Parts: sequence; C-alpha cells; structure tokens
Amino acid sequence: MKLKEIKFLNNKLINDKFLNSALTKESELNTTNDILNWINQKKKDIKVQVNNISLNKLTNWNIDKNTGNIHHKSGKFFSIEGVNVETNYGLKSQWDQPIINQPEIGFLGILAKKINGVLYFLMQAKIEPGNINIVQLSPTLQATKSNYSRAHKGKSPLYLEYFNGEKDVEILIDQLQSEQGARFLKKRNRNIIIEIKEDEDIVIYDNFIWITLGQIKELMKYDNLVNMDSRTVISSICFDDIELDGVLNKKTYYSLIRGKESLYNLNYLISWITKLKFKYELNIHSKNIKNLNEWNFDGNSISHKDLKYFSVIGVNVNIHNREVVNWDQPMIKPAQEGIVALIIKKINGVYHFLIQAKVEIGNFDIIELAPTVQCLTGNYRVGLNEYSVPFMDYILNAKPEQLWHKSYQSEEGGRFYQEQNLNIIVEAEDNFDEKLPENYCWMTLNQINVFMKFNNYLNIGLRSLLSLISF
Repeated sequence: MKLKEIKFLNNKLINDKFLNSALTKESELNTTNDILNWINQKKKDIKVQVNNISLNKLTNWNIDKNTGNIHHKSGKFFSIEGVNVETNYGLKSQWDQPIINQPEIGFLGILAKKINGVLYFLMQAKIEPGNINIVQLSPTLQATKSNYSRAHKGKSPLYLEYFNGEKDVEILIDQLQSEQGARFLKKRNRNIIIEIKEDEDIVIYDNFIWITLGQIKELMKYDNLVNMDSRTVISSICFDDIELDGVLNKKTYYSLIRGKESLYNLNYLISWITKLKFKYELNIHSKNIKNLNEWNFDGNSISHKDLKYFSVIGVNVNIHNREVVNWDQPMIKPAQEGIVALIIKKINGVYHFLIQAKVEIGNFDIIELAPTVQCLTGNYRVGLNEYSVPFMDYILNAKPEQLWHKSYQSEEGGRFYQEQNLNIIVEAEDNFDEKLPENYCWMTLNQINVFMKFNNYLNIGLRSLLSLISF
C-alpha cells in the first residue's frame, strides 16, 4: 500500500486555528449541555459489565509457575512483571514492586476538521474497564499496537486509516510522550492531531461527536469526564507564536503565553535539568513477582503487605460496542486517590509555574518535569503520610480565591481500575518564598511549551494539569 504524502502546516497557521477553536465555547453544532446530555445517554445505551476475578482465572493470560509474572498468551498487549529499584533520589534508596511492561508504542490521535471556519475535534464516547464514570471523552483513535494490528482477532479501530498514512491529511501535532512513570516501564504513546480538508465528508459513527477545543476545556471542569488520553493530547497544543492583545477575556493569560520576563533563561533551565540527570542514579533490575520483598501474591491478586500503594487485580469485561466485546485482563488498583497540583506565582509581572524535576522508575531518561506536587501512590492526608511532601500543606490549605482549577481526573482506564487524582492549580500569595529546593524551578508557560515539543521532558501528570488551563 502506497502511503500518502505527509503535509505539515507552519506554526502561525496552526496556532491561529487552535486559538479560534479554544475561544469557541459554544458551537453551532452542539452546545456544551447537548454534549453532556449525549454522554449521559451513552451511559444508558451502552451495556457494560466489569467484574473482579482472581488473577489465576484470567482467560488468555499465563502466570509463570516459576516467576509469577503475568503475560498474555499471544505475547502481545502487556505483561505484569517484578522489578527491584535502586536510586539516590528521594528518601528510599531501594525497593521492589510490580510494574506494567508494555514496550509497544500506541496511537493517541485526534482527527480535526474546520466546520464553518472553526476547527472541531472528533471525540469518542469510550468505555474503559477502569473508568469511574463509565463513559469518558476519548481521542478519535486510542489504540495500542496490539489493538490496531488486531492481535485480539477483533475489529480494526475506527478511523485508523487517517492516522496510519492511508489517507491524505495535514499533521498539526505529532509527538512521542510518556505514560505514567511510577507503574509503566518506559511506556510511550504517539500523541497526534491531524486535520482533514474542510470539504471532505466522513462517516461519523454512533459514539463520536464534533467538539471545539473551547468546549473540551469547559468539559474538563467536570470530574472524570475527559479521559487522561484526551488530556495528554490536548496539552500538546501551544500558542507561542500568536499576538493575543485584546483577544483573551482574562488579562492573566497574556502573560502566561507571551511573557518574556522570565526568572531564568532557557539555557539555565537546560543546564538545571542536565545537572540533575547527572546527579541522580536509577537502576532497574528484573525480579520475579514471587520474590518481591513486601509484596504478596496468593493467586487472586498481588498486593503490598501493608495494603499501601496499589494492587494488581483481575477483571472480566463485557462492553458491547468495543472491537472485542468480552475479555479478561489484569489491572492496577490504587490504594487511595492521589493528588497532582501546580503552584503559580507572578514574578516580574509574568506568571511562573513551580515545576519539579522528578525521578520515576519508568522514565526513559531518569528525570521528567512534573507538577509541584505529585502524590499518586502515597497517602497525602495529614498525619497519615509516611513522608513529608514539599508544598503539600500550601496546596491543601489554599483559599478559594487562589484556585484556578480544582477537579478530580481519572488515570488511564485501560490499565488502572477506578483511579482518580485531585487536580489543583493554585495561585501563590505575594509572600510565597521564591527560593526553592534543588529539584524545583520556576518556569513560564512559554518555556514549558518549548520542552513540550520534545520527547520525554514533561510527565503525564504535568501535561494533564496544563490541559486544564482554559481561556
């Protein structure tokens, strides 16, 4: 099959399209209320059943008798394996844990089209077995290589031909971005937004709907409605080449996007990251699940001896509108909800974000840029946490007038079972100390956007928070 020529647009044209869509909060096609009603109707229409089952009863999965590691019989999809971790980062230098090993790169793709002069995104009402609200707004295409190569022997994902080179499209954004680094081993997905011609007619299947970027931003204000995969793709949209004077309805956003009076220049930030990558060590060794210290595997589930962090459970899934309607799989179940949060502060008249350089065991290159606070697997509640989390108290005690955003957002529902994190963006008061610990730094949004364009710099927690910023 001959692949179509790939076309790229210049940044100014792309950003103009995105900005116009971001400022369109109500559309001629569907109001935001229409979209909410449509999603609620899908919850009623789509038959779904997810039941917990023992890991040793999973169909089409093998539990190695010697190691306890769990693999799909096809050799595809993913596996649950054990690792031993050694690092000089943080308070704990060594530990064991299970981890998801899924080396293949998947598609997280959004198809876009201009309708009446406004760029719309084709979003999907998708059910994943781990979803809290059953139906969440997903990208047009959300598929692992095993899915789109049909290792499951089911149907091919809808609209795949627009992303695999078969169709003539224009590429607006194309990046490799990391997955959750604490429980995925070096997992990445291709985050891509493509545009078809305005006069091209395509079939809109039952579970898909056209939505503007502004409407997606509005829907992100609701708990667990826009899934993690959508948020990571949306976060890649930058507006760094646009003059915004007189366009935005909040003066704060001009300094967010165009502010040039940054506390540190780009060379300083690159050196800061490089220094920390040089300083911190991260060694990952394969280890049998049966031999993991402080973890129990009784055949039914894998859990920490103190019931902390997370467990690995089995589920049987029935979803009548998927490529395969019935299957079993292992999933990661959290011990408690987490929190991801950003502190922002106006410095030199420009809003800066308090960014953390964080080591996670699944990172490709030791460190990724993370939110001010990221506490996914430990308990952040006062008096119950096993360690002190910098800036946590400031986040949790923020006054209502300091809050830019506060909502619960889900982790990826295909691998994580009913996991949600409190997402918070807090504006710091004037007396907030600008001096920081070594692995924290102030960055403008403009500078963050520079790093966004390259692979493996921003972790998925930070990207999720950035996607929540609306106009």
